[in-house]
Amino acid sequence: MAKGVHRSSRVLGAALVVASLASAATACSDGAERDVGAPAPAAGQQAPQAQGAAGALNAYVEKVREQRAARVLAAKKWGLARTPLDAPAPPAVKPRVTTRKGFETDGEGLPPVFTTVPTKQKIVFLTIDDGAEKDPALLRMMNELRIPYSAFISDYVIKDDYGYFARMQKSQEGGVSLHNHTLNHRYLPGLSYSRQKREICGMQDVIEKRFGKRPPLFRPPYGNYNEDTLRAAKSCGVKAVPLWASEAFPDHMEWREWDRDLHPGDIVLTHFRGKDDWKGTMPDMIRRVMNVITAKGYAVAKLEDYV
Repeated sequence: MAKGVHRSSRVLGAALVVASLASAATACSDGAERDVGAPAPAAGQQAPQAQGAAGALNAYVEKVREQRAARVLAAKKWGLARTPLDAPAPPAVKPRVTTRKGFETDGEGLPPVFTTVPTKQKIVFLTIDDGAEKDPALLRMMNELRIPYSAFISDYVIKDDYGYFARMQKSQEGGVSLHNHTLNHRYLPGLSYSRQKREICGMQDVIEKRFGKRPPLFRPPYGNYNEDTLRAAKSCGVKAVPLWASEAFPDHMEWREWDRDLHPGDIVLTHFRGKDDWKGTMPDMIRRVMNVITAKGYAVAKLEDYV
């Protein structure tokens, strides 16, 4: 009997984290409503509640183990030098994002313009612009590696295959978010307010119609904007304007900061391009940027969890 009790205590110990909330709820209930007639578990046996908690905990641990093993295999399959690091759990409360110093306009109450999300965690955010290259291998690679990313799309290059981006949107657990990069990728400061509004708000309408959701994020083409840009964006639901701290290519990285390095919360930019436009494919680019990110001890997190 002592042996059975000892074995039971090990399982109960693993289940305590999950079971404690339910136990507390029972303890705090009105004593008159308790089922005083319920028999206690026999020596060497767990209560049904503890059995369920232990089973849930074991199932979760097994799922994490399987996902990690699958990511290791995917990293080898796609030729990465190292397995990507797992991002920490997102914050319960999103950080307050403000406009980066030197990026301000005279307007007040406009969407913040930033290149880095305030955080102390070693995470970065991967974003991909325009939509010209529609490589199905990219969707498979990102799904198998479980790398989150956000797409900032322009109608003039996606309208020949909206279906590709609909598949992208659903290609990962938790989804891939599609955001606004204008209808026609114009240099916005050279346009009037009304034409800027047409470019930005028109793309909001396209994304809502084609993909079911009006996006909260907007990136101006070339990273160029003025106060009219931000006023127009705000008028049709844009909440924030993420730019970038570094840019990824298949054969090199380009950096905004003087130290040519990654920093916690940096936004990384790249583009939907193929061999006709640069020295490699989309998987080549992902391989390059992930090797850099992982070697520097960073994980890729989901931008929408923080902004």
